[in-house]
Amino acid sequence: MDKLYYVDQHIKNFTAEIIDILEIDKKFHIVLDKTAFFPGGGGQPRDFGKIENIEVIDLYEKDGIVYHVVGKKPIKIHRVKCSIDWKRRLDGMTQHFAQHVLSGCFYTLFNANTVSFHMGKDISTVDIEGYLEEEKIRKAEKLANEIIEENIEVEFLTPTKKELRKLNLRRTLPNTENEIRVVKIGDLDINACCGVHPKSTLELRMIKIKKWEKHKKTTRIEFLAGKRAIEDSFNKDIFTNKVCRYLNSNELEVINGIKNINDKLKEANEQNKKLREELSKYQIDEMIDNSDKLNNINIIKKIYENENIKDINKLIGKIIENDNVITLIVIKNNERANIIFACSKNLKNINMNTLLKDSIILIDGKGGGSQVLAQGAGKNNNNINSVIDYAFIKIKNEYIKE
Repeated sequence: MDKLYYVDQHIKNFTAEIIDILEIDKKFHIVLDKTAFFPGGGGQPRDFGKIENIEVIDLYEKDGIVYHVVGKKPIKIHRVKCSIDWKRRLDGMTQHFAQHVLSGCFYTLFNANTVSFHMGKDISTVDIEGYLEEEKIRKAEKLANEIIEENIEVEFLTPTKKELRKLNLRRTLPNTENEIRVVKIGDLDINACCGVHPKSTLELRMIKIKKWEKHKKTTRIEFLAGKRAIEDSFNKDIFTNKVCRYLNSNELEVINGIKNINDKLKEANEQNKKLREELSKYQIDEMIDNSDKLNNINIIKKIYENENIKDINKLIGKIIENDNVITLIVIKNNERANIIFACSKNLKNINMNTLLKDSIILIDGKGGGSQVLAQGAGKNNNNINSVIDYAFIKIKNEYIKE
């Protein structure tokens, strides 16, 4: 079988003879006398496309033969017209080759080899040995784009085993008896790879590193190349222009504009916090003034609907900073009721833990806490008022003598 994708990687359409068709699980596995369909390898995805307007839904290579899987048996077997999905091929070819260039740059600059490569639908990653700081990563990115500008012709070699031993390959050779294909990018990189690559570095157009992170013992680098990188550049330009218009500034002033907004936001939040504290003080004073009085004890009884428990707890904490105060608070959230009983620290003869455990039974709940603060929850919302009334009566009869 002639593998046209190694002869001319830019072939999009070709005519071939069907020399065999295997029916497996109601699918048809077609063998052509020649093919431009790349079956995948080296981290690069397989091609898709059409054979006589029949979609190629899968592709694989076995014993040197490429099988094209279709869902419908072709009627014509001579001079069948074939076409590959060029958009998919170009993207896969570009991202894969960009990894070779990046890997060559990291190896050339820092003697850091590539551990693994993954090509995703939207972004690709390459794992480089060791942990690299931003300065080194940007230096490799800059070199990669300079390599693109140099328009270096890519060489594809199929050396003998003896010749292979003399080549200074970047990585260890694969353990195989099959013919090994070597990709050489000028003096930058030489490495064994079965993938399909552009004819020159200029076809990459651009390589853009998006971000990086420490991954095990490597640095995982996310990158874009070719059309992906160009589109990302356009999108960033649109985004930057919108930000500049919003801030009424040019690109160089954007950071200062954002910093000013952030500073003003912090200032507003601080002012808001002070206002909330003032409001809270007035709210607490009002709650104490309107509370039930038993001797010199202020008993605050209140039921909240769908309030944040943390916020209510903070409010209770502020209330019991005052002497001679008891709070009997319920928070209703849908089917659930949260009970919070608390008292001032100067009330030594009252135990909120005991009071809550005695009262919460009325709503089939459980809870507990300390002498000054106890809380729990129950599901029987119909009996909430009874909980507060029971606790109030118990305080009146057992803890406070009028």
